[in-house]
Amino acid sequence: MKLKENYKWSLVVPTSMGIRLTPVAQGQPIHTSDNLFMQATSAETNVANISAYLGLPVKVLTTFVKGSPIAQFIKDNLRSRHLEYEGKEIEQGGPWGYRHQINIADSGFGSRGPRVWNDRSGEVGRTLNVNDFDLDRIFGQEGVQILHLSGLIGALSQETSRFCLELARTAKKQDTKISFDLNYRASFWKGREQELHEIFSEIASIADILVGNEEDFQLCLGVEGPEAGGKDIGAKIESFKGMIRNVKKSFPGASVFATTLREVISANSHLWGAIMLEGEDWYVVEPRPINVLDRIGGGDGFVGGLLYGILKGWDPEKWPQFGWATGALATTFLTDYGQPADEDQVWSIWGGNARVLR
Repeated sequence: MKLKENYKWSLVVPTSMGIRLTPVAQGQPIHTSDNLFMQATSAETNVANISAYLGLPVKVLTTFVKGSPIAQFIKDNLRSRHLEYEGKEIEQGGPWGYRHQINIADSGFGSRGPRVWNDRSGEVGRTLNVNDFDLDRIFGQEGVQILHLSGLIGALSQETSRFCLELARTAKKQDTKISFDLNYRASFWKGREQELHEIFSEIASIADILVGNEEDFQLCLGVEGPEAGGKDIGAKIESFKGMIRNVKKSFPGASVFATTLREVISANSHLWGAIMLEGEDWYVVEPRPINVLDRIGGGDGFVGGLLYGILKGWDPEKWPQFGWATGALATTFLTDYGQPADEDQVWSIWGGNARVLR
């Protein structure tokens, strides 16, 4: 995949930033916990984190509540994660006005699965608007190698849907590659099914990299695929390949198609794999066991590692391998994003080497 050569940003991601609250006592449920750990979060910055921690220039396009201490917390956190940001400051409008989203979650333990409660009323990220950013400067004058879009932002509101569509159109004109992780959420699509299907289909039609699971491809794009979930995920690899072939027939403009494979043995033990089609070549990471501290963010970690491999110009075989390992890495953190120390740490995970490094 040939990337833009004159650029300031390796990766640009639009996102709605918020906070995530999890029990300090790891593995305990929210309803029994009176001490919570707060982190700044979004699915899209989870993806961007891999490239940022490994030294590539990354920019976040977002929006903030003016004067909010939570907004300041988020800004400070993004800086600490080596993520540049740009975003409009929106007046709160009083106590019942705008705020940053709150994600309330526990990681589950053993036979008790994780639970996530999203509190997004009044979310300031829903106001993201193309008129708030100088796209000619960002994509034309500064230059961007890859724009990464998520279906979460694409479906958050009518404004963010248009925002993502205009970003994709601008990126295409400026020879920026487009990555699109479909990330279907039923609650976001309710009452907007036809509208969002058309928008997602247009973005997918000009995307270069398409990522999604069996549910994403079927419910966002109407492409036939295997039944979601279930056991013996390794035996379904051929059916997943068939789904990706169907996606490629419908969206032939893309050159990379990827999906993760996950079978949940318990909250702390998963089988983790991946499939990627690049051009006419298949690359399969057979599902193998990983230990899980907190599963949230594992899929984002995979996408982040996949994109990092593309940005580094590696051979395609390494893209899903590195993505598999950065996804596995993310599940070992209390944050929902991976924080790799260096490439060697990631490749050690891929190689199954958990020996102490002195």
